[in-house]
Amino acid sequence: MNVIEIKNLTKTYGKSRGISDISFSVEEGEIFGFIGPNGAGKSTTIRTLLSLIYPTSGSATIFGKDTVQFAPEIKKEIGYLPSEVFYYDNMKVKDLLNYSASFYKKDCSKRIKELAEIMDLDLNKKIDDLSLGNKKKVGIVQGLLHEPKLIILDEPTSGLDPLMQQKFFELLEEENRKGATILFSSHILTEVQRLCNRVAIIKEGKIVTVEKISTLKENTYKKFKVETKETLAPYYFNLPGVNKLEVKGNLTSFLFKGNINEVMRKIAEIEITNLWIEEPDLEEIFMHYYEKEA
Repeated sequence: MNVIEIKNLTKTYGKSRGISDISFSVEEGEIFGFIGPNGAGKSTTIRTLLSLIYPTSGSATIFGKDTVQFAPEIKKEIGYLPSEVFYYDNMKVKDLLNYSASFYKKDCSKRIKELAEIMDLDLNKKIDDLSLGNKKKVGIVQGLLHEPKLIILDEPTSGLDPLMQQKFFELLEEENRKGATILFSSHILTEVQRLCNRVAIIKEGKIVTVEKISTLKENTYKKFKVETKETLAPYYFNLPGVNKLEVKGNLTSFLFKGNINEVMRKIAEIEITNLWIEEPDLEEIFMHYYEKEA
């Protein structure tokens, strides 16, 4: 079952670009990554999905229900953390969270304390006295306090220190194990690589690709570095699928996409002193797709 289904979603602002013809789905129980640089259209997609702004055309469903027609009903089961959080500065953290909890007609007091402890958040402080990172923690607790079935996160780690990011990721993984579906939007690719099963890449308001993280890696190149006793001729690894070939002294490096056995046969014919074969990280894959679409 798809918890989120987006079909040809478009949002324009007069002559300005918003998003165009966005389509993807998020399966129940998965952590789905949504990546692209700042300004690519991630937040606009999420706000349109949540009916915070209305689409110019196209449609979206959450839990099988139209997101515009059934918006109030759907939102009861969603936890949303926007990229920027703004609160009433004079309120205490606990008062703000209790006010938020009052919308869900359930006792969230125990859950608020649990989450505050995990995120190292002082419930007695005033919002105005909090740092940017601590305000982001308030947003995280606010988004999770009612134990939502769907969690939507827009650049959730900005302002969090590395230790707190680690705790936050562990918290998300635990929520996912308990059955929550997560849409995780970020421009920080290592986060997506760590957490997500599948990913949609967005560029200039359009989806470039939707793939499993593992498939993205399988369908891209490998990085080879071959150290030899003697300097190789520049054309030795001139094979189909080889690019960015460099020979510097006894070290030859290149990128390869294709049947790896062809390269290994060439390597077997020479005397080597060292060999490195590396998978590209998600950042390199991301740039590969951006360059390909340029």
